[in-house]
Amino acid sequence: MNEQQMRQKKTITPAPSFNKAKIVRGGKEYFDLLINLIGQATESIHLQTYIFDDDTTGSLVTEALKAAARKKIAVFIMVDGYASQAITNKFIADICDAGIQFRFFEPFFKSKQFYFGRRMHHKVFVVDAKMALVGGINISDRYNDMPGHPAWTDFALYTEGEIAKDLCVLCWKAWNGFPVKMEPTPCEELKPVFNFKDAELSKLGMRRNDWIRRKNEISRTYIEMFRHAKTHITIMCSYFLPGKAIRRALKNAAGRGVKIQVITAGTSDVMLSKYAERWMYDWMLRNKIELFEYQPTVLHAKVSVCDSEWMTIGSYNINNLSAHASIELNIDVYNTGLAKQMEQIMKKFIETDCVAITEKKHKQSTNFVKQFVRWCAYEIIRFMLYAVTFNLKKIR
Repeated sequence: MNEQQMRQKKTITPAPSFNKAKIVRGGKEYFDLLINLIGQATESIHLQTYIFDDDTTGSLVTEALKAAARKKIAVFIMVDGYASQAITNKFIADICDAGIQFRFFEPFFKSKQFYFGRRMHHKVFVVDAKMALVGGINISDRYNDMPGHPAWTDFALYTEGEIAKDLCVLCWKAWNGFPVKMEPTPCEELKPVFNFKDAELSKLGMRRNDWIRRKNEISRTYIEMFRHAKTHITIMCSYFLPGKAIRRALKNAAGRGVKIQVITAGTSDVMLSKYAERWMYDWMLRNKIELFEYQPTVLHAKVSVCDSEWMTIGSYNINNLSAHASIELNIDVYNTGLAKQMEQIMKKFIETDCVAITEKKHKQSTNFVKQFVRWCAYEIIRFMLYAVTFNLKKIR
């Protein structure tokens, strides 16, 4: 084994055990499964998410969790202290009275207008250390199919097996503030069992990014994906602003003939980010990266497939905020059946739901004023990320 192969083995080898897994579309499909899994719980439930809104979808999930708590199931909810600050004291008191344990993940400093510190951006749900959901889907009407308002386009991975136990341990660590060492958790006593018959048997790897704790596993997954891809990569990312290392790996991959397709949001909930993203279109088109903007609704998915062989899915956006200022969680999936299934979904998006951004189209749709606005957006975001990550490095 040469040095390059050893480096690849070290950086992207998945968990050694096989697990069952299936792709779950956001919206009704996801929330129906979530409620179903809550109903199956017998021991414990962990729900950790970036956004938990007290709306119709939030109430639906809350009522199911309350019902579980009434059956003496241990229920733990943890949400990001900034993104979920709209949660009222009444809502918290209500769920706590029902027997649910609730906690905010707090940044170093925050107010309604200001945030400094890590975001808990991962979205993970674990039942009995046996079944789990990991993806980019928050608990909010925006991510659910509501009358007259289709869900934002997103995906999650349903898993059963040893990986669910690992995810349960991760939830306990987050709940306890990521201690360096922990006493054995209740997860370690439970033996995962397979449940859903239509899930694929897959080799899975849990990947994390947490700059403070020197975790950059997801960033490494992407860099290794670009370095070792043989034929093609398809990326679907809601806020695509790759940093220098990933841009270099992307450029090198395209330069050696790897076909790279990137699906970005046509309509974004963060327009500053979209303007900055479009500033990078010139660079991507120059490097023969195929670009597509998704049209039907807001694209919130974070999935990439390599060579129809394996994929990574979770909460990680390809930008420096996810790389250096957030707690992120992805699952690397080594299963050609699931990889091809995800690839077919994205291929259909490209054919029916996207606008192709060619060099000609890009030049026709831009002018000096637009490019200046995009450049300003890019520089503002770059400065904001630099300020956050520079100070986080000092704190670390």
